[in-house]
Amino acid sequence: MKVQKMIEHAAQLAAKARDMRFLKPFAGETCAPPPVWLMRQAGRYLPEYRETRAKAGSFLNLCYTPALACEVTLQPIRRFGFDASILFSDILVVPDALGQSVRFVEGEGPRLDPLTGDADLAKLSIAGARSKFETVAESVSRIRAGLPKETALIGFCGAPWTVATYMIGGQGSSDQADTRLMAYRKPAFFARLIDLLVDASVGYLDLQIKAGADVVMIFDSWAGSLPDDEFARWVTAPTKKLVAALKAKHPHVPVIGFPRSAGIASIGYAKATGVQGIGCDTAMPLSLMAGDLARTGIVVQGNLDPLLMIAGGDAMIRRTHEILDAMQNRRFVFNLGHGITPEAPPSHVAELVKVIRSYDAT
Repeated sequence: MKVQKMIEHAAQLAAKARDMRFLKPFAGETCAPPPVWLMRQAGRYLPEYRETRAKAGSFLNLCYTPALACEVTLQPIRRFGFDASILFSDILVVPDALGQSVRFVEGEGPRLDPLTGDADLAKLSIAGARSKFETVAESVSRIRAGLPKETALIGFCGAPWTVATYMIGGQGSSDQADTRLMAYRKPAFFARLIDLLVDASVGYLDLQIKAGADVVMIFDSWAGSLPDDEFARWVTAPTKKLVAALKAKHPHVPVIGFPRSAGIASIGYAKATGVQGIGCDTAMPLSLMAGDLARTGIVVQGNLDPLLMIAGGDAMIRRTHEILDAMQNRRFVFNLGHGITPEAPPSHVAELVKVIRSYDAT
């Protein structure tokens, strides 16, 4: 019975992949040239995004207004025809929906009222989060309706570890020291927070998939700040639990993990968590991407330096060809190693897509 179910789920994915090039690697195919999308492809480098952002008034209002979130998600698809779109939102929607105070300070980034112990944790509620999660799901539904049928839609959430670093630290940091110390000093409390985030993230992604997301991605932006034992405890184990719970609900929907700056630990992460794809940051060696990571049997995604989107020209083209050469005949999705920066000229993005789509390995 289990084998039969696996065959049925694979057939479901293969059927969708006939229409969506982005899904082909997840259905076991190699593509030449590979599918392409870019992290933060909807953002401040686009003048139309800046206009829409101004209408929203605040960043969170943009995330929670389905018509506006849909608009900015579709903007880069209209311009560049990427093979996948990604929901416009933010990883901090989860703590905000749970009831933690979240605000974005212009020019500085997010600010949260830090959690210090069980009394703060007790104020958070998954049941109370549902209305905001449903608002985001409405955005997903609108986006899916507005996309060409051949363009995949990626839903996402932040990984429990990374989201916890903001909830404990109150903002981003260079080393996540406050959160790492909390995990050492109050491991039982921290484990309860991580479990809460796993459960909330499963519910959040479940709603996104039901609303039309074809793939989901788990962003663990600060995974690389942990030593190996803590990485296993706070990155790999919670992600495995999250993926298993989500797969029980949606076994045919691919999940991509992005353990940024994890380096060689990405191999163990890929094998242990159950993800079907792994995002690679800029520092990930091409030899590792094309070798041990590709041999895990999952889809590899990455990893052009976002600064090359600013530089453009020969440097961008040369490195793009190096990545394409290394990853040919592998299940691969072209992307950046992190998000597009506001300084990137849209013309360079258009040139990148042209270079990828005209690539000929021969």
